[in-house]
Amino acid sequence: MRAAALQFDVRRGATRENLAEVERGLREAAQRGIELVVLPEMWPSSFPGPKADLAALVEADAGAWRRIEELSRELGLAVAGSGFGAQPGALPRNRARLVSRGATLLQYDKVHLFSPTAETESFSGGETPPPTVDFAGARVACLVCYDLRFPELTRRTFLDGAELLCVSAQWPLARAPHWRALVLGLAVQNQCFVVACNRTGTDVIGRRELVLEFPGNSLLASPHGVVLAEGTPQDTLVAAELHLELVRELRRRVPVARDRRPELYSRW
Repeated sequence: MRAAALQFDVRRGATRENLAEVERGLREAAQRGIELVVLPEMWPSSFPGPKADLAALVEADAGAWRRIEELSRELGLAVAGSGFGAQPGALPRNRARLVSRGATLLQYDKVHLFSPTAETESFSGGETPPPTVDFAGARVACLVCYDLRFPELTRRTFLDGAELLCVSAQWPLARAPHWRALVLGLAVQNQCFVVACNRTGTDVIGRRELVLEFPGNSLLASPHGVVLAEGTPQDTLVAAELHLELVRELRRRVPVARDRRPELYSRW
């Protein structure tokens, strides 16, 4: 499978401009024979400020995702990323989706909300684990940014047989070493490929209006912890070939799933 992270400077509240940037990137990806593109976290409109109209943003994001469905059908590729997800009677969710050829294959609501930027004031947290689905001969799941820090959640994807994890993020430059360590560690520990997309640019994030710089250090990692491709601060597609047989071979040679001792873990 040929996969890519489409990293770019996500503009707050500028759904039309962000969608235009994504459309350009998806058309380039299709020309390059890429089958799967992962977008940054909250790619349609970024995180809302203190005076944001959440209902309007949810509606705008829904329209952006409908356009992604159309493009995925037209271009014959799959797209993963996160944006607003409506939640009747509650704050919206930070919802990851995987769309392929016009159909939504999975949805996952970010479970862990980032308190330093007051994410809990704009979103309600998800309550179900990330689903794993079949796509292009692989088992695929999605995670969102801060989820990387919680092995209780990330291990669930391994137990569900995920061979490829799509991660959408807005991870700041100040903690760039954490990002790299967590992505590569996830690939090794879960014996899977990881396509992790991080945005570029500088922005005022969240209701606490923190000014954060984003390095665009998207990563495509192999199950051996090898960096297959890595982004720079430039807006670009970061692409690589993923040879899925490496996952299956490694899991046969190093049978982590077989050697687990869950009867002890539950007792502990």
